[in-house]
Parts: sequence; C-alpha cells; structure tokens
Amino acid sequence: MLKIIACDDDVAFLDRLHRMIDRWSIETGTAVDVVLVTRGEDLLARHAASRADIILLDMIMPLVNGMDTARELRQADTAVRLAFLTSSPEFALESYEVRAFDYLLKPVTYERLAQLLDELSSMRPAATDELVIKTSFGYHALRLSDIEYAEARNKHVVFHLRDGRDIEALESFRSVEDRLAQNATFFKCHRSYQVNLRNIDHFNRTDIVMRSGACIPLSRSSKQGFQDAYFAVRFEGGRR
Repeated sequence: MLKIIACDDDVAFLDRLHRMIDRWSIETGTAVDVVLVTRGEDLLARHAASRADIILLDMIMPLVNGMDTARELRQADTAVRLAFLTSSPEFALESYEVRAFDYLLKPVTYERLAQLLDELSSMRPAATDELVIKTSFGYHALRLSDIEYAEARNKHVVFHLRDGRDIEALESFRSVEDRLAQNATFFKCHRSYQVNLRNIDHFNRTDIVMRSGACIPLSRSSKQGFQDAYFAVRFEGGRR
C-alpha cells in the first residue's frame, strides 16, 4: 500500500486533493493510505510515527512554512519522495535545496496530479547504508552494518550497536520496522525485535544469539521466514 501524507492549511483544498487521489487510486488500481494534516509540525509527527512513501506539501503556511518543514523532514529522512503543491512560484528554486521531485502551482488539475503520482509511485526508494533517527539529543545517522538489533521499548526503539552502545530513537517500532525492512539484511523475528542477519552468531528453534552474546527470542510464526532470510543473506546474497 502506498502511504501519502498531504499537508496544507487550506482544508477545502485538502478535501479536493483527497478526492483526486482517491480517483487516481481507483483508475490505476493502486491501494493508498492518505493522511491529511494542516500544520508542518503535524506532518513531521505523523511521518515519524509511520513513514510515508510520498509527501505533498504546501509552501506557504502559518507558523512553520513548507520550506522549514521540508528542511527538518530531510534531516530525518533523505529518501521520502517529496513534492510541493503551492500557489506561489517564488520558492521554486529553493525547493531543490530539499530535493523536491516537483513543484506544482495551484490550482492543481487532476491530470497534472495524476501524472505526478504516476511518476512518484514508480520511483524505487533510494538505497542507503544509513538510518537517520530522531533522539533526545537531535538527529543521529546510524550505519546499518553497525546495528546488531532493534528493540521496541516503552513506545520507542532502542538500537543495540556492535560497539556496545545503545541509542534510543524517539520513534515508533512500526516506523523503524518499515524503514529497516527495505534492507534484506534485517528481519523481524519477534513482535518487539528486528535483527541484523549479518550480525548473528548462531540460532536454535526458539532463540537467536547475536555476536555480542545477546539472546533474542524467535517467535514460532517467524521461524521459517527467518531461516529462509538468514540463509539467503548468508549464503546466497539474495533478498527475502
């Protein structure tokens, strides 16, 4: 399912935009989950809680404008597909700073929006060897190879690293799970754990032992999928 977050302080425009996205969804057979927000702060919070595939953002909004919102968004996520829908052409050049895919001027026609969604939905997520997370001391970039496993804890996520450090992300486990799942070396072996398959020492029917010695539970429902993913990564280099 394609998740889209649209942010605009004009509620009437958001309603019209939603109807056009629904029409595109029906015509293309693409399942979509649309979230509508009216403030940049709400967009950032919703994206942090559950990562979007596409973000459609107004440029001129009260309090926090579209460019400031996009700059903060890019600190946390360099790969999400972003486009501006706005009534002012004066910020078009600035939009390149935050790697916006397109800059559509209002009024936005269905044909132009459909073309944009066709292009954005066909783009593959950018490959990256880093994960940018929000912590209590700011944004932090983690190398994927340095992550041993991720653990859900008190509505946040703790990343256990190969060097022995633990870093807590102020994000939901679901959001992190979706982002890590884009990389074949990570597997969700339990409702509260996602492991780096390349940092496993050994495993048995009920537990996974990491190279650090940490023992991670392996749920019964995940056992076969885990074994397939583990051997694919370790011996075939394939994707699960």
